[in-house]
Amino acid sequence: MVSFGNIPAERAAIESTYEGLCTISEMKDVKDPVTGKTQQQPIIVLANEPCGLSQSSLPAATQTVTADQVNYDAKLFISPDVTIKPGSRITVQQNGMEFKGEQAGKAFRYATHQEIKLKEVLNA
Repeated sequence: MVSFGNIPAERAAIESTYEGLCTISEMKDVKDPVTGKTQQQPIIVLANEPCGLSQSSLPAATQTVTADQVNYDAKLFISPDVTIKPGSRITVQQNGMEFKGEQAGKAFRYATHQEIKLKEVLNA
């Protein structure tokens, strides 16, 4: 049994529940060697980081003139040692599914973990 106040033990207990692995990408300036033009492209800054993903709300379907969309909100649980910038793209592989989301806000850090709200929009 974990006693409260023992942060390393609490952190180990929380991290033992992580069932997913995530890849984190950030938009970076990349210069094309041929044209010399600089463009923003997603660059992987961290791969295969243990994490947990939890659904925050039931999916909401939206119908527009051009497409039907399904919006998912989720919460990412990850080590407090990882720095994830707002706007980062985060892909999580967990329990046979893939969630491709964008960070919807600033990380909320605890001594044992951090929580990050993610949003995924899919065309139905």
